[in-house]
Amino acid sequence: MSSGLKIVIADDHPLFRGALKQALASVAEDPVILEAGTFAETKEIVAGSDDIDLVLLDLTMPGASGLSGLVAIRAINVGAPVMIVSAHDEIETIRRALDLGASGYISKSASMEEIRMAVRTVLDGGIHAPPDGDLGTETDPEIADLIHRLHSLTPQQARVLSMIAEGLLNKQIAYELGVSEATVKAHVSAVLQKLDVDSRTQAVIQLSRIATDTIAAPAT
Repeated sequence: MSSGLKIVIADDHPLFRGALKQALASVAEDPVILEAGTFAETKEIVAGSDDIDLVLLDLTMPGASGLSGLVAIRAINVGAPVMIVSAHDEIETIRRALDLGASGYISKSASMEEIRMAVRTVLDGGIHAPPDGDLGTETDPEIADLIHRLHSLTPQQARVLSMIAEGLLNKQIAYELGVSEATVKAHVSAVLQKLDVDSRTQAVIQLSRIATDTIAAPAT
């Protein structure tokens, strides 16, 4: 594996981030490791660098909302592969993550060697899924349709949808993206049309449907 790889570890547990850093040390020579403990930090890091080789993303870190977080990260940096590293390893969640464009999915209960192998697979351009168990196909036709519609969004439209879900107004979205409010309004209209909804609220509800109960953050 070549040296100089840049990898983002996005997880709110410092001990687990440390374990992943140790695992990655043998994957590449002197990799550049960027750490994020919140989803906001993750977005800032991913948006601020266009040469990221891999994002290791936890689905339930503070500020994230399940698989909608994956949609947001992929929209911010379409060139960076994202591998989910999660304590939740339900087949439904894994399948939906891969359907939404994740390059891999591995359980936090996996051994460090398994995680290293998964990372190598993704860095080599492959897709990693847990070897045991048939992922099958989406059994909920409405979710299957929603995933198809989300795929139809351009990266900028997906970013706008994610920002709407965060409660940002058009003026705020325009500022964040460095575009005019008219451009944002056009993106919003396109998002509503592609999701087949009539309002921003309905669009947010649709996006929230992919944050399934199986990946809901545990109560604290």
